[in-house]
Amino acid sequence: MISKYDPFRKKILHHTANACLFPVCALHHVAVTTVEGIGNTKSRLHPAQERIAKSHGSQCGFCTPGIVMSMYTLLRNNPEPHMEDIEDAFQGNLCRCTGYRPILEGYRTFAKDMNCCGKVVNGTGCCRSGKENTMNGGCCGGKANGPGCCMNGKEDSVTMTSSSLFNSSEFQPLDPTQEPIFPPELMTQSKKQQKQMCFKGERVMWIQPTTLNELVALKSQYPNAKLVVGNTEVGIEMRLKNLLYPVIIAPAWIPEMNAVQHTETGVTIGAACTLKSVEEVMRKAVADLPPYKTEIFQAVLEQLRWFAGPQIRNVAAIGGNIMTASPISDLNPVLMASGSKLTLISKEGKRTVTMDEKFFTGYRKTIVKPEEILLSVEIPYSKKGEYFSAFKQASRREDDIAIVTCGLRVLFQDGTSRVEEIKLSYGGMAPTTVLALKTCKELTGRDWNEKLLQDACRLLSAEMDLSPSAPGGMVDFRRTLTLSFFFKFYLTVLQKLSKSGNKTVCEPVPSNYISATELFHKDPIANAQLFQEVPKGQAVEDMVGRPLVHVSAAKQASGEAVYCDDIPHHENELYLTLVTSTKAHAKILSIDASEAQSVPGFVCFVSAKDVPGSNVTGIANDETVFAKDVVTCVGHIIGAVLADTQEHSRRAAKAVKIKYEELEPIVTIQEAIEKKSFFKDIKRINKGDVKKGFEESDHILEGEMYLGGQEHFYLETHCTLAVPKGEDGEMELFVSTQNPMKTQEFAANALGVPSNRVVVRVKRMGGGFGGKETRSTILTSVVAVAAFKAGRAVRCMLDRDEDMLVSGGRHPFLGRYKVGFMKNGKVKSLEVSYYSNGGNSVDLSHGVMDRALLHLDNSYNIPNVSSVGIVCKTNLPSNTAFRGFGGPQGMMIAECWMSDVARKCGLPPEEVRKLNLYHEGDTTHFNQKLEGFTLRRCWDECLSSSGYHARKKLIEEFNKQNRWKKRGMSIIPTKFGISFTVPFLNQAGALLHVYTDGSVLLTHGGTEMGQGLHTKMIQVASRALGVPTSKIYISETSTNTVPNTSPTAASVSADINGMAVYNACQTILKRLEPIKQSNPKGSWEDWIKTAYESCVSLSATGFYRIPEVGYNFEKNEGKPFSYFSYGVACSEVEIDCLTGDHKNIRTDIVMDVGTSLNPAIDIGQIEGAFVQGIGLFTMEELRYSPEGNLYTRGPGMYKIPAFGDIPTEFNVSLLRDCPNSKAVYSSKAVGEPPLFLSASVFYAIKDAIYSARKDSGLTESFRLDSPATPERIRNACVDIFTKMCPSAEPGTFKPWCVRV
Repeated sequence: MISKYDPFRKKILHHTANACLFPVCALHHVAVTTVEGIGNTKSRLHPAQERIAKSHGSQCGFCTPGIVMSMYTLLRNNPEPHMEDIEDAFQGNLCRCTGYRPILEGYRTFAKDMNCCGKVVNGTGCCRSGKENTMNGGCCGGKANGPGCCMNGKEDSVTMTSSSLFNSSEFQPLDPTQEPIFPPELMTQSKKQQKQMCFKGERVMWIQPTTLNELVALKSQYPNAKLVVGNTEVGIEMRLKNLLYPVIIAPAWIPEMNAVQHTETGVTIGAACTLKSVEEVMRKAVADLPPYKTEIFQAVLEQLRWFAGPQIRNVAAIGGNIMTASPISDLNPVLMASGSKLTLISKEGKRTVTMDEKFFTGYRKTIVKPEEILLSVEIPYSKKGEYFSAFKQASRREDDIAIVTCGLRVLFQDGTSRVEEIKLSYGGMAPTTVLALKTCKELTGRDWNEKLLQDACRLLSAEMDLSPSAPGGMVDFRRTLTLSFFFKFYLTVLQKLSKSGNKTVCEPVPSNYISATELFHKDPIANAQLFQEVPKGQAVEDMVGRPLVHVSAAKQASGEAVYCDDIPHHENELYLTLVTSTKAHAKILSIDASEAQSVPGFVCFVSAKDVPGSNVTGIANDETVFAKDVVTCVGHIIGAVLADTQEHSRRAAKAVKIKYEELEPIVTIQEAIEKKSFFKDIKRINKGDVKKGFEESDHILEGEMYLGGQEHFYLETHCTLAVPKGEDGEMELFVSTQNPMKTQEFAANALGVPSNRVVVRVKRMGGGFGGKETRSTILTSVVAVAAFKAGRAVRCMLDRDEDMLVSGGRHPFLGRYKVGFMKNGKVKSLEVSYYSNGGNSVDLSHGVMDRALLHLDNSYNIPNVSSVGIVCKTNLPSNTAFRGFGGPQGMMIAECWMSDVARKCGLPPEEVRKLNLYHEGDTTHFNQKLEGFTLRRCWDECLSSSGYHARKKLIEEFNKQNRWKKRGMSIIPTKFGISFTVPFLNQAGALLHVYTDGSVLLTHGGTEMGQGLHTKMIQVASRALGVPTSKIYISETSTNTVPNTSPTAASVSADINGMAVYNACQTILKRLEPIKQSNPKGSWEDWIKTAYESCVSLSATGFYRIPEVGYNFEKNEGKPFSYFSYGVACSEVEIDCLTGDHKNIRTDIVMDVGTSLNPAIDIGQIEGAFVQGIGLFTMEELRYSPEGNLYTRGPGMYKIPAFGDIPTEFNVSLLRDCPNSKAVYSSKAVGEPPLFLSASVFYAIKDAIYSARKDSGLTESFRLDSPATPERIRNACVDIFTKMCPSAEPGTFKPWCVRV
């Protein structure tokens, strides 16, 4: 939180800012508060920290401090916020673990409107209108999970169900009087005469002038200097685009540039005013002035509402936004269409220019001269008979850059509907913000009617044309959006004209078109989480089955939790930066590091010749530590630079010059199929007689579906600290990894020492999701070799762009299918081929494909199956494990043909799905018998709790009444096999020490990445030993305590490590038995003291392996899985047929997790996996150039779900009374199985698109690939506008990006 006294407004301002962008030089006269400064576990937590921890809103914890500070700042400004304020405050925060629901649920307790469910007060479905909610059992949903919730008293005939994951009555109250005061000296200093300041660094000089004259003189002296207020653009250019600005001038404190004036013609705003202050000025003007004067102001507010996040709007200046001249600026089209005036100043004097078609002269260039400064912007009042709209479409609703943005203005002749003046300005359609001049000229003097609309669209489609190879891609979508936006504008104006009583309007807006004019609105979240209470009579200290808070939650919320890069620096420690390939496939001709040597602090360059052991590495020994003669992907590690600081090593790495001889790359699955570039070991599973099955079928369908990959986007990137011990080749590695064993083995191999010289230690990870199972080893081996060469500690934490470039992600899949079925929808026969893009090495691709094939049935009984799985070898960074491990891809293609079957039969999809579901005792296509098959129970419960049939009727009604907004709903099952498909990995170890004071130190083979594994293991040990959880501590996972551990993956970690912990506990208990018998009334401490004095060992190892698992693909026999986890989800969405936007209205999930070890953690896993799946199936798109270069290298272009993307109503229910005999304390695995349930959102979208297509006269099946992005949704909703923007013929142009 940044706090400063604003001398212009005479008040103290608190706001959030991005620490990575905010310049230290700009902190003069400013107070900074970090998460450590508001509370800690040693004294007391601040309520903002306590509530996120206790409401289970912190899993891996890496994002928690940022979220806490967003909440804290909001509370400092407004101690009693509304729920909407809370949701808005988080627009710039991301979390990859929780699914956001528990964070909002915990912080809802601060809200004024906390006790209501948040639905329209006293409307239908509001908790206060007589509980007519259709949620699970009709919970009030608002409850804040306190003891007063209407659900708490509900008794089931056998088991008690609870919805209280935390008790808000335990929270300490917020007391605003106890906050630290603003430093008084900053108040007094701001009143004194300010002096010009100058900071000089190695390469940059920062000057902060205090008067306009000083600023003008400086700009004359340094015409190429950048003016910086928020550093939100220049910071990124210097950091990520390798640009250098030797002189930076900071005008933030100059009075004239912060002034706001209301003139006769409009509002003049100083160029240094932040977007937040612009928002406040506009809001006040809209409230105070008559509506006809504020049309433009309302459009500015609508654009600012979705402009980046609050952390950016708080610091970024309006002048910066204009002068950056970005072609996709959200504000520039509004300013251009409204004819806003800019005042420029230089030594020559002032001049005023209008923002018109001449203002932007080229990509990021304007008519402003180098020595000129933008002083202020005048945004005009609108006139009577003038109407204005602004629209923006992005990949994600909040905190995202625009794909297309626009400002549209029309002025009518007095009292008529004849156009006197019209301005249509677009961003995202050219290298600059443009005006559609030809179209505007043609429309002037015309009447506002259907004919004008048709002509405008025809003219716009010609004028706003794009080359099919245009940068940014999405060409058809962008062209269509220009027309869709104009159509929305046309309808909005028509509506306003008829409301204004204008008699000349000949046609009112049709009632089924009205929703097209509505601005985006989202209700506050409402939810219910239901789980089975522990049996009556369970001991209070027995925590198994209770919603115990994550053991590190409080440390994570206060910033005390130590991650890999938080480990204090060692003496003489060096920093490493990778040098990677810029070509997808090439021979390395030369590497020249001479220029890097002149960078200050440079120590050495490390490459293949420095590897003391073997340079060969990887799961299949088909990779290198450093590329030697050839590179096989962009991002292939060639070398690394060591320097004294991170900044110096980065600079030196950029100075290393590499010459290549390019070879032809294979980038896409399609290219690999054409060139037969496959990894050996093609797997097949066949069952029954497919040919006969097709002969007996009534119908046969063929089709294909493509699923894009996914970036892990763990919040903590790959990180390693290597510390050489100085003797016998010993080395200690602190690593963010899910796989200590392989990390140890590969590092030892590269160092040329046995594994017993290398210790790998993992305290916790800031997220993993499979991305740190094998790919973390590529960085660790490099850092270990560098530390060996330098003989000093070496650290490296990858930047997000490096991490996304080098580490690979989820495998893209192409599925081709042929399915035979009866008239009633019963599937008889299936032939399916799966192709995955494996990248440049095998890694885990075969395992991923195996699991895809084992899940090709999802939950359906298919009597005859013929399947093949082929892994393509391409020139992309090797793809790897990712939550679900091929299962989601295999099941998604099954659901694709299943929805086709239902369409073909003309039957409701939920009936066809249910008809094909397995029954208890059926055998799968891989010949495993299904036992304890609870899926049909989950299905029935989900249908009933979601009110599926009643809501389906409402959706049909909604779709009849709305042409341009459509709703859809889908219910999807999942069956997920639990076990590593490599049998020997299904083993785990544990080590238990009991100390003489009775405290227990526990270590096991699993790593903690936020999934609550350590918490569950403490619960298991606590019950087994009969001691309170407070006596048990887990410090870390390390190779010198539990050796040869399997990776923490495949969802089995709680199963196998839990049993190993249980086994170790039993060993200790057996040794204590005689002591307990001789002193039955003694305490645990007494028995331990006696045992020690009797020389009884108080240390034990535990071990467990899953029995009887193993499968043979050749013979199609054996048992690949120990058991299955089941779940069902029903989701409802609404799409905007004109823009492709969608919103997730409601999701109900019923999940079988056995007898939950910890319902809070399990529900957190279900929600987190589901939201990650929403990303996979509807938002996250990796985009590559035809040459194999990744464009989406960070959060700027790659969008994971944000707070606003979760279902407005999000209900999760754990299936009751379903103990699982195959795992510790009857529990079940929960990490991966729920992810696929988010396919219900994808198929709900597809359902809504069917409705839109039906209105255009299209009823046949259509192909929708994943993810269902706004682009794919809009293009699938075929209508008059899409037909005006025909696609270019493939093969006639080179696309900007390709589908890999």
